Amino acid sequence: MSTRVQRHGAQVNGGTTRFNLWAPDAKSVALKIREREETLPMQDQGDGWFTSHVECGAGTDYCFVIDGERQVPDPAAHFQADDVHGFSRVIDHTDYRWSTQGWQGCPWHQAVIYELHVGILGGYKAVESRLPALAALGVTAIELMPLHQFPGKRNWGYDGVLHSAPANAYGTPNELKSLIDKAHQLGLMVFLDVVYNHFGPDGNYLHSYASPFFRDDIHTAWGSAIDFRRTEVRDFFCENALMWVLDYRIDGLRFDAVHAISEKNFLVEMASRLRAAIPSERHLHLMLENEENSAFLLEQGFSAQWNDDGHNVLHHLLTNEDEGYYADFSGNPTEKFARCLKEGFIYQGETTRRGHTRGEPSGHLPPTSFILFLQNHDQVGNRAFGERLPLLANRDALKAATGLLLLSPMIPLLFMGEEWGSEQPFFYFTDHNEELAVAVREGRRNEFAEFAQFVDQEIRERIPDPNDENTFRSCVLDYDHCQQPLQREWRDYYRDLLALRHVEIIPRLPGAHAEDVKILAEGAVSARWRMGDGSLLRVDLNLSSSATAMQDQSQYEKLIFRYRVDHQSERDGFLPPYSIMVTLS
Repeated sequence: MSTRVQRHGAQVNGGTTRFNLWAPDAKSVALKIREREETLPMQDQGDGWFTSHVECGAGTDYCFVIDGERQVPDPAAHFQADDVHGFSRVIDHTDYRWSTQGWQGCPWHQAVIYELHVGILGGYKAVESRLPALAALGVTAIELMPLHQFPGKRNWGYDGVLHSAPANAYGTPNELKSLIDKAHQLGLMVFLDVVYNHFGPDGNYLHSYASPFFRDDIHTAWGSAIDFRRTEVRDFFCENALMWVLDYRIDGLRFDAVHAISEKNFLVEMASRLRAAIPSERHLHLMLENEENSAFLLEQGFSAQWNDDGHNVLHHLLTNEDEGYYADFSGNPTEKFARCLKEGFIYQGETTRRGHTRGEPSGHLPPTSFILFLQNHDQVGNRAFGERLPLLANRDALKAATGLLLLSPMIPLLFMGEEWGSEQPFFYFTDHNEELAVAVREGRRNEFAEFAQFVDQEIRERIPDPNDENTFRSCVLDYDHCQQPLQREWRDYYRDLLALRHVEIIPRLPGAHAEDVKILAEGAVSARWRMGDGSLLRVDLNLSSSATAMQDQSQYEKLIFRYRVDHQSERDGFLPPYSIMVTLS
């Protein structure tokens, strides 16, 4: 049992449980246990804290009663017996018997990440059944989209309101631990996406009794910003992260949209507290999503950042889309792409289309500080119709880009179903109450009003309703279809490339750095990295429809991979259209 200090929530200690709630706006707080008729007054400890020690143990369902009137769940509940408005349940994390006691994780440079949505795959048990296939594919880490308890029976993950309660729609805490245990048995790390920048729109009662949790002077896309200047707030989220790492043995956390957290020193504190809580031999990987491209955080305890710059410029080169945030990458895209390969971030202080400067210099960071992807939940789910890349891009250009994704020194991330070329949509989906469902549906459709395709209101109304159950069901992956010949071809392609990565790239990654990138033609580049063993990795990539002349062919010694479709245009000194060549020397 962990000896760490837990200020928020319910903590079992033998046959008793200590209940804590920070409610600075409340005059009184009482504890209500479902099985008992009476409520139990909680002691006012000062500074907004209310505490009660009760003879009860794991499995007890409880809630808090504020000022004798409002009944609320525990904001730090470790499980919900009901939905986000109902009773919380006491959990004893020591009652699971782990079979992988010696598991310490894997070094970061070995990471090949597979992002998945537990609900889409059918719950914790269903995900566990898929793990052997992912290990056989060559994946070394699964990344679970957020599990925070949400309203209703389905949610894409980013509307959670009870951060420490894994969603009961997916199973029990012990079923989640079994999933993680099985992954570790197979040598797979488990990462979790956590959302610390906001609470979902339904089920968050903190405003009614703990208004200092938020600040009125800063507003985000989700409302008033969380006030990370307060120790109680910092502890709330740090305790949540520690729960995932210590009680669930999660190997890494991906922090969603930290650009919406104004106090960056909180992030540094979070990383420090997490790393101090584990043995030095245990591997823990902390990842960021950060539109601000704050390179300094990657030297302050964080392993890597999702490289949206890399995705956005590749997406433009593959699809020619130039609206929305792709507008910042449509001008001189090959130059921007070259900078991404050499220095990581594309925006390192330049001005965006909105007139804001964005980013910090990142060329001094190793390539493993950047997570590269062609698809993920955001870049697919935030599209009006949830289209995946096989429906948007030339198939051969996409295969060439996939070669870069899986054989470059950056850390690759795959999105569930990508490995078999899935064309099923992935939508933003919810299960809100009727009033909120209408607001979300209309707000969602209005988000796309600035796009040329959706200027017409009638066309916008064709965008799927997030609250319609069929919107969710259309996203559920069809594992029968993935056995079709074309899907098997894609899967074999991914498996073979990942096998090459494990043999030729991963062992050479520690100490690797970029040397140079040359632009061969529009949409075509030649990139070189000096690997940790002194070898030179070279990638020649052509995403255009025309053959282009190559340079410095004398440096080719060991060809480890080549993809090209147009053999007729292949001749000495030229790189065919939609092709990639990877060599070591």
